Amino acid sequence: MTGSFDVDGLLDDPETRVVVCCGSGGVGKTTTAAALALRAAERGRQTVVLTIDPARRLAQALGLRELGNHPRRVSVPGFEPRGELWAMMLDMRRTFDDMVRRHAGPERAEQLLANPFYQTISTSFSGTQEYMAMEKLGQLAATGEWDLIIVDTPPSRSALDFLDAPNRLSAALDGRMIRLLTTPARAGTWGLRKVVGAGFSMFAKAVSTILGGQLLADASAFVQAFDSTFGGFRERAEKTAELLRSRGTSFLVVAAPEPDALREASYFVDRLSTESMPLDGLVANRTHPVLADVSEISAIDALAAAESLERRTATGTGDEGSADGTDGADGTDGADALAAAVLRLHADRIAMAGREERLLARFTRAHPHVPVTTVPALPSDVHDLDGLRDVGNRLAGG
Repeated sequence: MTGSFDVDGLLDDPETRVVVCCGSGGVGKTTTAAALALRAAERGRQTVVLTIDPARRLAQALGLRELGNHPRRVSVPGFEPRGELWAMMLDMRRTFDDMVRRHAGPERAEQLLANPFYQTISTSFSGTQEYMAMEKLGQLAATGEWDLIIVDTPPSRSALDFLDAPNRLSAALDGRMIRLLTTPARAGTWGLRKVVGAGFSMFAKAVSTILGGQLLADASAFVQAFDSTFGGFRERAEKTAELLRSRGTSFLVVAAPEPDALREASYFVDRLSTESMPLDGLVANRTHPVLADVSEISAIDALAAAESLERRTATGTGDEGSADGTDGADGTDGADALAAAVLRLHADRIAMAGREERLLARFTRAHPHVPVTTVPALPSDVHDLDGLRDVGNRLAGG
């Protein structure tokens, strides 16, 4: 299997400015991102972690009641990092509102924010969340306040949709149908109005029948007001896309050692390669390594010994040496049953570890140049800084 990557080397490198954690749902991306941010802060970096996942796990793990759309410094008793740790959770609507205010003049911004069509697309338009994630990442990078920005992406394949978001939003808002909505405003002379009027009227009537007259009017007013600010949106998105492809950005794919999660991980790896994104490695999270020395007792030997103990317990021969002649009075049967259960657990752990190793080996054969680091499963969920610190130690191979 490919060797693991140097997590501390990545975090300590002053040229590393952005780390993006991506992967399918339920594999521990949020925990991984928070653990990396905590470790980076404790090693001296000015770090901010951005989660796009609306769940509040990150705030809870950092010991905070909640996170908002602007970075909040993590300051809890006993936490004194060499650097600083800040955290935030993306609020898609507020980010969109702030962007409109920044790119449009005060009067036009108010027109846009009050427009019902805008209020709809700012929360439900396909690609809006991913576009706003790029916008927020660009904002954080532009301030220069942090040495390192760590991004926790949404679950499943949508985690890479922010790479497509600018083009998709551009295509939607710059498309033929939307452009037709602005035709009356663009027709500056009576003659041009006359030329386009009949065609637009037929178009408007058809769309109005489907969408409703008021929504059509709202959409037309939105596009007309939005038109002059759209160039700024695209320009910012292009800069963020350049940032994601720059030398200072690192992508980490997080996966569980399970077939579906590793298939998704392969998709991410292939997509990142296609997009020329800088991939540093795969984090195989929640693995189950064998802690005992397998050379001393193999899975086969453990199962054989367990079956022998269970037979002895079932036939009542486990206490033949009992001093008072009463079966089980000295607890031998109970001890044999416990020993048999431990032996079976040992055999199951060996089988699970072997299955996980085969799955990771298959991934490595398909992606031989992708370093893999494994993080053993913890006995309980991470819910505080100590737990995150433990995960960070395991990420770094400690």
